[in-house]
Amino acid sequence: MQSRKLRVLLRHRGAVAGMTLIAGVILGALLVTLFTPHDPGRVIQGKDAEDPSGSHWLGTDTFGRDILTRLALAAWRSLLIGLSAVAFSATLGTLIGGVSGYFGGWADGITMRVIDIMMAFPRILLAILIATLIGKGMDTVIIAVGITGIPTFARQIRGSVLAIREMEFVPASRALGSSPWRILFVHVLPNALGPIIVLATLGIGGAVLEAAGLSFLGLGVETDTPEWGAMLFDGRKIFRISPWLAVFSGAAITLTVLAFNLFGDGLRDALDPRTKP
Repeated sequence: MQSRKLRVLLRHRGAVAGMTLIAGVILGALLVTLFTPHDPGRVIQGKDAEDPSGSHWLGTDTFGRDILTRLALAAWRSLLIGLSAVAFSATLGTLIGGVSGYFGGWADGITMRVIDIMMAFPRILLAILIATLIGKGMDTVIIAVGITGIPTFARQIRGSVLAIREMEFVPASRALGSSPWRILFVHVLPNALGPIIVLATLGIGGAVLEAAGLSFLGLGVETDTPEWGAMLFDGRKIFRISPWLAVFSGAAITLTVLAFNLFGDGLRDALDPRTKP
């Protein structure tokens, strides 16, 4: 079964392209971080907003700092934010949706109404509200983006649990004396994680984009911290005289989001039992 899923994944052109892009971003960021001769935080007078050259392959920003070096450091930060935010939302969303779907009753009704209210707000607006209340910082971005992703995971896992709890092995486990919590965490939730894995993969790209949006608006990471959204904002101010900062930071966001979306689509097909190898 596992080999069938792997064959489907490797034959999916989009998934292969996505994995290649993700590997390229990680490898490129690693090589630049290890071998760059430039200090990402050093301000160089007289070298502000330079075009790409032999000494600065992607040019410099408004303070004369090397764009390539800062893009590489921003890659680690953006990927960490995306992975952490999705892990946060997937964990809480799975717990909320699993408990709500399995036990049902009035608690399920109240929980789903709260989830509906959260989903009524556009995610970026909800993230802006949370970031405004908490304050700037990388931890704030992770929490804000993570909270906005909880409703999607909760609804997905609840739907899966509602279907799984009606299968024959659940009453059998109950008849053997297993407690409801043991049945939920040992038997039900492990069988509902397939769609969550796909949703989490697709969610990383969205989390990176949402985090970049917060930083672009000045609600994300601290000032002067290398981050794609903040770099895009800085590039906007000098776009007419030197578009490189905005172009390269925007391209990094676009390629990363595209990569995770392509990989997520391929993973969804691989985990679908109806897909032929």
